[in-house]
Amino acid sequence: MFGIGSSKQVVGLDIGSSSIKAVELKKTGKDIEVIHMGLEPLAPEIVVDGAIVDTGQVSNTITRILTDQKFKTKAVATSVSGHSVIVKKLSMSPMTDDELANNIQMEAAQHIPFDIQEVNLDYQVLDSTPDSPNMDVLLVAVKKDKILNYTNVIRLAGRETSIVDIDAFALQNVYEYNYEPPPDLTVALLNLGASVMNINIVKGTVPLFTRDVSVGGNQYTDTLQKELDLGFEEAETLKTGVTLPGISDEARLPVMKSVSEIIVLEIQRTFDFFRATAAGVQIRKIHLAGGSARVYGLTDLLQQELGLPVEQLNPLHRIRYNEAEFGQIVSANPPRLAVAVGLALRSFEDL
Repeated sequence: MFGIGSSKQVVGLDIGSSSIKAVELKKTGKDIEVIHMGLEPLAPEIVVDGAIVDTGQVSNTITRILTDQKFKTKAVATSVSGHSVIVKKLSMSPMTDDELANNIQMEAAQHIPFDIQEVNLDYQVLDSTPDSPNMDVLLVAVKKDKILNYTNVIRLAGRETSIVDIDAFALQNVYEYNYEPPPDLTVALLNLGASVMNINIVKGTVPLFTRDVSVGGNQYTDTLQKELDLGFEEAETLKTGVTLPGISDEARLPVMKSVSEIIVLEIQRTFDFFRATAAGVQIRKIHLAGGSARVYGLTDLLQQELGLPVEQLNPLHRIRYNEAEFGQIVSANPPRLAVAVGLALRSFEDL
């Protein structure tokens, strides 16, 4: 949705706080299949809260993934999230496309807490509800220095950025293609990364509410390290549910639950705010994605506290892949590939 340049065959590149994921897809008849896929972990503090701190490390990691996995395509689609990203739904008087293009900058200035000269803007007219006197416009603004932070690293890795999207919309893209939702079904798409959680509430294919929250899987790791006097790798292992010698469930589980409760509270607050502003719309289901989607006990707690079915999003539900070649990456944690696959799907804008 938020694009720089034209759409063409692209590599979906998700630069996260704990790892970088790259995916390229191709269309064969009516089917889509994975032709290249790579994933490399990042050390802590390389990418912090969605900002690339060590450009050299990130560009070297991107180069290594794309070279080792033999990606030939030069064009990249990447995505951003966090405090430098603003998504607003505006209700405006009906107007032509030309009138909207002329008025959107002035309208945006009233809703964006940044200098309008410091941001890149994009917008899309949404399907309006019947009998509505106004038109709904989804406005997206991203600070230019945030975009440069990502595009410069990609350029250093010898690739060109043809699309900059929003994490929440890449997640929606992969959900729409894989699950083909009916137009009246409202779901919450949650992308729980290492340091940021993207929340996108979607009715059919229409985004109703989008929010980024600065919580994520790193909080489990940090809290386990602090409370149980562990190293980083030990804490990373424990949060997935794998047990370690000398650490009992009685010690581990309350620490895990305390962090899960913080995350659930942020989701609950978001849902409450949404319900207060969208009278009559009921969220029916939660799809959970991101590298931290498989944190031990989180899905059960979400279902218990929010009273909604929770399903881990499978980004390759309708996409074929070679088990021998990519099975190890996929089986380890499919939800962590969701944003990269959603970006790679931008190669096929007619879907």
